[in-house]
Amino acid sequence: MKLRDLEIFTVAPPPPGWGGRYWTFVKLTTDNGIVGYGECYATSVGPKAMDAVITDVFERHMQGENPENIELMFRRAYSSGFTQRPDLTVIGAFSGLEIACWDILGKAHDRPVYALMGGLMNERIRSYTYLYPMEHHSLSEFWTSPDMAAECAAAMVDLGFTAVKFDPAGPYTARGGHMPAMSDISQSVAFCKAIREAVGDKADLLFGTHGQFSTGGAIRLGKAIEPYSPLWFEEPIPPDNVNEMAKVARATSTPIATGERLTTKAEFATVLRSGAATILQPALGRSGGILETKKIAAMAEVYNAQIAPHLYAGPVEWAANIQLAANIPNLLLAETIGTGGDFHLPLIKHSITWEDGFIIAPTAPGLGIEFDEGLARANPFTGTGLHLEMQEAPCDYKNGNVFLGGAPARED
Repeated sequence: MKLRDLEIFTVAPPPPGWGGRYWTFVKLTTDNGIVGYGECYATSVGPKAMDAVITDVFERHMQGENPENIELMFRRAYSSGFTQRPDLTVIGAFSGLEIACWDILGKAHDRPVYALMGGLMNERIRSYTYLYPMEHHSLSEFWTSPDMAAECAAAMVDLGFTAVKFDPAGPYTARGGHMPAMSDISQSVAFCKAIREAVGDKADLLFGTHGQFSTGGAIRLGKAIEPYSPLWFEEPIPPDNVNEMAKVARATSTPIATGERLTTKAEFATVLRSGAATILQPALGRSGGILETKKIAAMAEVYNAQIAPHLYAGPVEWAANIQLAANIPNLLLAETIGTGGDFHLPLIKHSITWEDGFIIAPTAPGLGIEFDEGLARANPFTGTGLHLEMQEAPCDYKNGNVFLGGAPARED
């Protein structure tokens, strides 16, 4: 069996587009007609440039190869151009292609991917969701309203969720870490207080940031929200300085989580060695794919750290996350978008089951999904923006700040 053909789908979810402006899916076909799907989550270049990278990685390192030889193909991509170090764009491209190889292998053996990785560890996978505006909420006002967030959190708990994530601490900017405005700290405390009162001890609070803060600023904010016992304080400073993140970890009782912007075991290893985080959040469409992330999870076991696969992408990465989550012993929980996503689920023909706060491990072969190519082709991305974008304006210490919940599908 040899890898023969590649097709790329760049799909735009309809507004409001939770999961990003677009998703990049790959389809691989073998010489004996088996098809596998994957998803690439590297977003630092535009779709056309990324398509060229994906095509180059496939043709240079994978085409004509047996899809079983994932280790060999990873080493080719990782070493490409005399690098042998993490390259976000190349490994992002490889990640999606690698996921597709696992989908092929599972279908070839008529087994789910996790069965080929050591078997089923977690039949029911605890999930969490970001708090997104409810139908009657104002899309613009929701992100600064503790009351709306609390109402949404209570509704999510009623659906069965035992953990909810929110990010009220202002925008992320291209300028790097900054000291939070006092209003950012006050708003963060107000959100934690309102949500804790709404859910009581029925759900964990996952306090999200996106690397917004300086080391001192993150410590100030972390101490302010400690009374509400968050399960984690996510990516409190930019992810490029793990030693500084370790200072934050030592200064707060709230566990630090990080990893959505990291790629390969090389970057995750520095996090574990430094003590920067005890919860790792790999996004499998970026982290190196399924096998590489299995290695990351194994490293985390040695440090008594847990894995919480990240999702702000499409349903094929979600499916890959689930296969890993079903297999590893140190799973904490896995992100989902709502109870599966208004566009995510139709795009995979509702082939993943979410039930009372848990994802049920699929039993179908491969990734366990049915990808709807017709629906994907009917929703092409035609814009110019990136999947996610940082604002250039600095923190506003006078008029307050707002995080708008990620990039919408529509062009601004």
